[in-house]
Amino acid sequence: MSAENQDVLLEVEEEEEEEEDGEVVLEEVEQTIVPSYGTAPDQQKLHTSEWAEFDQKPDSLFFNDGQRRIDFVLVYEDESKNENRKKSVNKKQKRKRQAYESNLISNGLQLEATRSVLDEKLIFVKVHAPWEVLCTYAEVMHIKLPLKPNDLRTRDSAFNWFSRLFRVDENIIKPEQEFFTAPFEKARLSDFYIQDKDIFFNPATRSRIVHFILSRVEYAVRDNVKKFGINKLLDSGIYKAAFPLHDSRFNRRSEDSNCPNERYLLYKEWAHPRSIYKLQPLDLVRKYYGEKIGIYFAWLGFYTQMLIVAAVVGLACFLYGYITKDNCTWSQEVCDPTIGGNIIMCPQCDRECTYWNLTITCESSKKLCIFDSFGTLVFAVFMGIWVTLFLEFWKRRQAELEYEWDTVEFLEQEEHIRPEYEARCIHVVTNEITQQEEHVPYTACGKCVRMTFCISAVFFWILLIVASVIGIIVYRLSVFLVFSAKLPRHINGTEAIQKYLTPQAATSVTASIISFIIIMILNIIYEKVAIMITDFELPRTQTDYENSLTMKMFLFQFVNYYSSCFYIAFFKGKFVGFPGDPVYWLGKYRNEECDPGGCLLELTTQLTIIMGGKAIWNNIQEVLLPWVKNLIGRCCSAARSEKTIPRWEQDYHLQPVGKLGLFYEYLEMVIQFGFVTLFVASFPLAPLLALVNNLLEIRVDAWKITTQFRRMVPQKAQDIGAWQPIMQGIAILAVVTNAMIIAFTSDMIPRLVYYWSFSVPPYGYHSSYTMKGYINNTLSVFDISDFKNESKPIPLPWFGNQTTCRYRDFRYPPGHQYQYEHNIYYWHVIAAKLSFIIVMEHVIYCVKFIVSYVIPDVSQKTKSKIKREKYLTQTLLHENHLKVMKKNMGKIADRIWQGADGTFRPKFD
Repeated sequence: MSAENQDVLLEVEEEEEEEEDGEVVLEEVEQTIVPSYGTAPDQQKLHTSEWAEFDQKPDSLFFNDGQRRIDFVLVYEDESKNENRKKSVNKKQKRKRQAYESNLISNGLQLEATRSVLDEKLIFVKVHAPWEVLCTYAEVMHIKLPLKPNDLRTRDSAFNWFSRLFRVDENIIKPEQEFFTAPFEKARLSDFYIQDKDIFFNPATRSRIVHFILSRVEYAVRDNVKKFGINKLLDSGIYKAAFPLHDSRFNRRSEDSNCPNERYLLYKEWAHPRSIYKLQPLDLVRKYYGEKIGIYFAWLGFYTQMLIVAAVVGLACFLYGYITKDNCTWSQEVCDPTIGGNIIMCPQCDRECTYWNLTITCESSKKLCIFDSFGTLVFAVFMGIWVTLFLEFWKRRQAELEYEWDTVEFLEQEEHIRPEYEARCIHVVTNEITQQEEHVPYTACGKCVRMTFCISAVFFWILLIVASVIGIIVYRLSVFLVFSAKLPRHINGTEAIQKYLTPQAATSVTASIISFIIIMILNIIYEKVAIMITDFELPRTQTDYENSLTMKMFLFQFVNYYSSCFYIAFFKGKFVGFPGDPVYWLGKYRNEECDPGGCLLELTTQLTIIMGGKAIWNNIQEVLLPWVKNLIGRCCSAARSEKTIPRWEQDYHLQPVGKLGLFYEYLEMVIQFGFVTLFVASFPLAPLLALVNNLLEIRVDAWKITTQFRRMVPQKAQDIGAWQPIMQGIAILAVVTNAMIIAFTSDMIPRLVYYWSFSVPPYGYHSSYTMKGYINNTLSVFDISDFKNESKPIPLPWFGNQTTCRYRDFRYPPGHQYQYEHNIYYWHVIAAKLSFIIVMEHVIYCVKFIVSYVIPDVSQKTKSKIKREKYLTQTLLHENHLKVMKKNMGKIADRIWQGADGTFRPKFD
């Protein structure tokens, strides 16, 4: 960049109207030359782009001269051909754009404009960064670049032969050469490993540097506040798009022999369905899309690999329960006509419900034996340890990637403020650190008002979710009355459907389906509401914006997805009273009761429907919507498809990448992580479902960003950000929830108490430990004459002369001194449940602590590489220059000595 370059800014004099997106529209704009870098006003001029016709090379990635590479593309609509806006608006936008492009050129970028082939209104401005600009900004951005090839020997793993079966063929995608790197410095250019200037900066790095410049170049000034950045120009509609180019089409190789065809290789070896069993080419993903995309797919792939172990153990526990279900004594008693067939259960609602036979729950009790078994306890303990191993091993893997991808000492640059924030900077305050005046969008009082409003809005929407859960509960209570009146209440052995279509099962399934529908609807609505709230909150930087939105969205999703599961697991059937004195919900609806076997099977049903339905819906949405949008776009331009379309125009017609990038992908996976860990004690097949979903998710996400979306701007990322502590919080909570599910939702503790204490004397009458008599012992007796008039049912003919019915609780029978009060069995069970929770939590937390302590966050191999790189950096960048300095100092000393020798030497005639 020459010293004569300077910025051209537009002086904004009057502000008249505001667009829908909140950006200020200026009706009267006067061009004023504002000097910068000390240049005089009369030296300035308006720089313009070079104009060039399309050279009929559809795969070209270069300007028309074939030498300068296209690093970025800007798209705008020709203001002279836009008849939908006022001429004054078109003129204003044109002058802003011209000022912006002039300043881009002043900053050293080279621009070439070409009119669209398919639409005469569109103009594509191709941006190229010369070598000097790349070097200058690489130093400013502290980009780490190669010093010398990595000379550390790597030892192959013992399982290398096995993993080779799943790797991408190295002849197709060649492994990236490893280098020792250091932050780039122009003054030490000779120390860096530069074999070819054209490839020293790879395309992703070039695009990142250009985007850095585009985001910081100014184009206007109003009230001494400068307007800058491509994002604001995009939001105001001055530019329609800005993106780096894909290097080729995804389904065929480029005609350019020099093109690396990385997009084509990624599609064939990564995004294609036939590659579902292969390991991901993460180095190529990182090289093409940048570290932020690469770290997401590395995390998702690592999470999926760890799920294999959890899925195998969960499947083994499920098979154990399935094989041993025929040996389930208490289920046999439920299905036995002489035991369960003679047990008449009390009504579970008032009036409309009547007595029912225990054998109607025979099939559900058999299913419950599969999930409510000893294997479930083992699996819950295993998952508590697994989640710790996953998080600790991921830290190690992340440390390796940080080194390999040069983000170990990644210095996050001071972020530029968001255009939305900058546009509202109307208040002047004094910075406490610099003691200089700066503009802010609101005062301290205004900030408090905004925060109060935002917090209130978030809690309002969370309460709305709670209200929807209450609505589902009311639905359960209301519909159970209907199903109880319509569906059969005893089994006659002739109608097979009666074994499955019970009032409890019908209510549970329909409520789960409706709950899932409501969850998805609220999810769609709240996504928009959360963005509106965060926009109103007006965070200063994009990182602040994403963190704020992340907390709102995760808090909402947590309540939205998990609230119904928490209700079934920890509240349903826990506060029901007994038939003579039931507890009512909202003073009207009688609280729900669980089946005689507990609510565990219903929780399993809820998890299956929500988790499975969510996975199917998300994959359809991610695949179908972008594909349909692109299909419509291709159909609209089908009439002109015979024309040769350049690479930049092909990419323009792909779907734009959202501002939040991979936010929704992370959110989806973290919510799934919660399902896999929080409630896994009730559904050991959850890791298997997650594994299958993730195998598809990796390829779907890869297919989506490779084929349906424009190329993302490469960004640096050291880790997965705020999602790591969120997962750590879920892991801690999962230990508590699974312990409480086993203790309070399943019947494992009551069965163990009966087996070890109440099946033998003094409380039992069996001579040895057994589960026989468990059902009769855990169902309390109620005298039907003790029913209140408002809840007394109408007996059916088959009821006969029965005077008692049974209900699920541990209470003394009628006629006892403490009738209908909790018996000794109840207090034994409560003590055992509390003891189990304390012991299980402490054991798992102790193991988690030991595992976290034993497994270092950074492996010894990675530490050695980091030390070697620091040593080389010190040697090459410091000691070499010290030698040069000594050498130069020696030459200077010799010259001084020679000069002194010549000056003071005596003269002889």
